[in-house]
Amino acid sequence: MSVVVDSHQHFWDLRQPFDHRWLDTPELESIRRDCLPVNLQSLIQQAGVDRTVLVQTQNDLRENDWALSLTDENDFIAGVVGWLDLTSPNFERQLEELCLHPKFVGVRHLTQGESDDDFIIRDDVLRGLKILERHRVPFDLLFLTRHLHHAADVARLCPDLPLVLDHLGKPMINARRLDNWEPNFRKAASCPNVYCKLSGMVTEADWKAWTPADLKPYVDVALSAFGPARCMFGSDWPVCELAGTYNEVYGTLRELVETLSESEKAQIFGGTASAFYGLDR
Repeated sequence: MSVVVDSHQHFWDLRQPFDHRWLDTPELESIRRDCLPVNLQSLIQQAGVDRTVLVQTQNDLRENDWALSLTDENDFIAGVVGWLDLTSPNFERQLEELCLHPKFVGVRHLTQGESDDDFIIRDDVLRGLKILERHRVPFDLLFLTRHLHHAADVARLCPDLPLVLDHLGKPMINARRLDNWEPNFRKAASCPNVYCKLSGMVTEADWKAWTPADLKPYVDVALSAFGPARCMFGSDWPVCELAGTYNEVYGTLRELVETLSESEKAQIFGGTASAFYGLDR
């Protein structure tokens, strides 16, 4: 039986010395609590998920050590996507040190929070991305729709760098918009080194009233553009709990891809993530 992988989940511990101010808004109050492996493990067991990829939430080197330490006692965490300053003169040395840990599988930067919409194609940032490319370390693209046109740019400038669009590039699902997302999304998909996480959709929809039908057009475009071999399931837990339970998020995607073959579903729910992040190395 295929191993089921959740390619995108988070942990945070409010006692850790990180900047948790992003949680200090009324709409995020329900997830402003410690969210740790003990809280997730029963949820993935109920859903039938075997392994997860833990993704950073802080542009803070200290979070890498904390996140990797969680893998010591939680075998279900198959990999950690951490953070490094792409512009740092010490970037390559720091990357090589992280690569010594068997559970380190990738890097992400909170690009959506940068004031410069062209941050990802700055010369100093591209230098860092080219170092990742040289080491074949995957990079997660955390974009809003206004950044999405840069996905193809980065992919073409770094053709051997494995890239994955988190949350489908955050289409405006609540506004039912495809026009400002689909063209650039498909351009990204035309680059063979770009992959797509089928994640984060419920929080881009109406938190209180979304239905599977609201998500279907976006999943259909993703499958058409990338194919199952470059799409991977991600829960975005615990952020997803703003709009739905873990089981609802997982079950909805299962429902939306029900007509695919068993081998295609196995790719989306494990095979793609395992290959992209090298989880079986």
